[in-house]
This record gives sequence, structure tokens and C-alpha cells, in this order.
Amino acid sequence: TTIFMVIFHLGAIAALFMFSWQALVATLVMWWVSGSLGIGMGFHRLLTHRGYKTPKAVEYFLTFCGLLALEGGAINWVVTHRIHHAHTDVAGDPHTPRDVRWWAHMGWILRGTAQQHEKSLMQRYAPDLMKDPVHVWMNNLYFVPLIIAGMVLLALGGWSALFWGVFLRVTVGLHFTWLLNSATHLWGTRRFVTNDDSTNSWWVALLSFGEGWHNNHHAHPRAAKHGLKWYEIDINWYGIRTMQLLGLAK
Repeated sequence: TTIFMVIFHLGAIAALFMFSWQALVATLVMWWVSGSLGIGMGFHRLLTHRGYKTPKAVEYFLTFCGLLALEGGAINWVVTHRIHHAHTDVAGDPHTPRDVRWWAHMGWILRGTAQQHEKSLMQRYAPDLMKDPVHVWMNNLYFVPLIIAGMVLLALGGWSALFWGVFLRVTVGLHFTWLLNSATHLWGTRRFVTNDDSTNSWWVALLSFGEGWHNNHHAHPRAAKHGLKWYEIDINWYGIRTMQLLGLAK
């Protein structure tokens, strides 16, 4: 994992020296597909918390989108997050800033078990997904969608599209996601009294399509809507609401 993190960070730096407008557009589109459709709406609010329901075809599509973020397989991701909610900011939390701030942001990925869970633990925390052969298959081959996307970007947009759409996007996207583990348990405001350090952070919300309303989320984990006030921008909720209006979610 550490080797891959080094490679992707170096690739992200290299991307800055091969800018093109075509690459920027492709990166922004893929950032939304992977970060909003995939991680926020798919991995988090649908698979982990079951805050809404969709047909299986839509669920698999959102899962595929999430794999483009290279945050591991969906089942492993869900298990980690369910453990986080079961032991938030106490012993057993995989990434609490109460240990070390750097640990909460990135250290937990580089050391320890990270998201590589034993099968028994996965059966305990994600029995619903472990019973689904399609999810198990996608979980085992989580890296394949990004490889395919990289080949397509290289063929259509050249090296700049590849480095921006894969290395830079994935690296920045990872840090935006990790801010939820670190920043939103350190700084921000608290609307609800919870047994953890979760806070609402407007700037993390902007970087994560609405996931930064973290205190709202910890107070009501199964709610599909995280931005509870009109001024709390929640792109992921807007996406879920759009699917609902189209008859694809309820």
C-alpha cells in the first residue's frame, strides 16, 4: 500500500507539468463519478448505511463508480466504516484523531490492517454484502475498473489525460475522503450532542460532495440527507433526490 501511495503521489506531481483542458474536463467528470456517485452515494449512504433503496442494477453501477476512486473494494470499505460507527473515537475505531492526527488522516492506511479485514470480520460487519456474489466478485477485482479507465483515457486523451484522470484525481480524492476521518473530528461546529468528536465542516462538505456535514451524519447515521439546513450544500443528497424523482431510488 505504501509503495502504491508513493507512486500515485509522484504521478500526481508529474500531472501538474502536463496540463491540458481536455485532461481537466475528464478529471472533473471522473471526480464526480467516483467521489459523488461512487463513494458518497454508493459506498457510504447506500451500501454502508442503507439510507435509501435502489434496484440491484443501480446499486452495482454505483459500486462500480466507487471502485474508480481506488479506496479498496466496497465490502472492505463498508466494514471499515461500520466499525468506525460502532466504536467512534474510542478503542476500536480504525481512524480516530484521538490516537494521532496524522494517523486519522493517512497513517491508518499505511500501517496495521487498514482495510484488509479477516473474512470472519467481514462476515460479522457486512453479512448483507458477503451474501451477494456480484459484490464479492467486484470486491476482489476492485482495481480493474481503474485500469480500464486509465487505458481509455490514454487512448482518447494521451498521457496528460491519464496522469490527470488517474494519478492526480485518485490522490486528491483520497485526501478529500481522509479529511472526513481527520478534519471533521477535529474542527468545525456541532449541532447535535453525540458520544464522539464529529463536527460539521462546510469546506470539507464542498470537497466531498456533502459528506462534511459529519456531526449531522453521526447523529442520524441512516439518513440519506446530510445537509439538514438549506445552506448546507449536499451534492450527494441532490443526486439521491434526482434518482428518487426518476424512480430509481426510494
